[in-house]
This record gives sequence, C-alpha cells and structure tokens, in this order.
Amino acid sequence: MSESAAIRVSGMVPESIVDGLGLRFTLFVQGCPHHCEGCHNPQTHPFAGGQEFSPEEIFGKIAESPLCQGVTFSGGEPFSQAAALLPLARLIRERGLNLCCYSGYTFEQLCEMGKTQPAVLQLLGCCDVLVDGPFILAERTLEKRFAGSRNQRVLDVKASLKKGKAVLQDGWQ
Repeated sequence: MSESAAIRVSGMVPESIVDGLGLRFTLFVQGCPHHCEGCHNPQTHPFAGGQEFSPEEIFGKIAESPLCQGVTFSGGEPFSQAAALLPLARLIRERGLNLCCYSGYTFEQLCEMGKTQPAVLQLLGCCDVLVDGPFILAERTLEKRFAGSRNQRVLDVKASLKKGKAVLQDGWQ
C-alpha cells in the first residue's frame, strides 16, 4: 500500500453502463450508515467487510480501460470514506474522466457535514454528478434513469456548489 489511506472496497465493475452516462468504472465502497430498506447492495453495509486497496491500485485498474469515459463511486456510502477516496478522485479528475457519486445523504446534508469534515466537501467538489438521498422503498421507481426512488436527485455538482443549492444535471434525468 502507498502512503494514501486505504479504501475499503466491496467490489469493482470495470465496464458498467448502468451507473451513469457512458462506459464507466464503478467502485462499490464498503460500509454504509443508512441501511435503507430494500437496498440493492446490502452486502456493503458492514464497515468491517470488503477488502482494502490503495487509491493508486484502484486507479491502475481504471487506467487499464482505454474506453472508460467516467468513474462512479457507489456503495455503501462513499462519503463515509471521503478522506480515503479523495486522492483517487483527484487522480480521476487529472485523467479528465467524469466522476459520479451515489450517496444516501442529500446535497444539503453533505454541505453541512463539510463544515466539520473538510474531506467531505473536497470530495464533493471533485464530483461532476451526485445522485443524492436515501433509497426509499415506498418511493421505488423504474422511471428515473440513474436513481432508484422518486426522492433521489441527479445533481450537477459544480452548478449546485456555485449556486449554493441543488441544481439538476441535464441529460441524466
């Protein structure tokens, strides 16, 4: 492992077309505080599960795909590992790849958390797209392209941070 903090990983999908626009590398992090009823990935809930990888090891796997158009952080809850994911997010951005992140927290909650946990806001700032909010089984829908329940939003992170409020992402709805 390198000097970067290890990322606890549940799994990786090198070529996904269901976790955002284009051909994407999807990283499923391990550990989630939300425990949403009906969660698609309940195996990611325990914080002690999964395997540890350095950001550089994961980035090496991402770089193996010349057709990769973007990366998606899913989970588990990526913002529970914000400090560990930040070096990886920066490598992804340096390569010019789009970064999408799924979170059970809302944009507003992440901004509030960022006041006391700077890595949360820094990781959010590296993202292009955020699918926010918990999965709510009673609001489950197949009508949203990249969200599983009606309460979840697909947000343009840069515009949202600039305006200080949630802004929907064009083309991902």
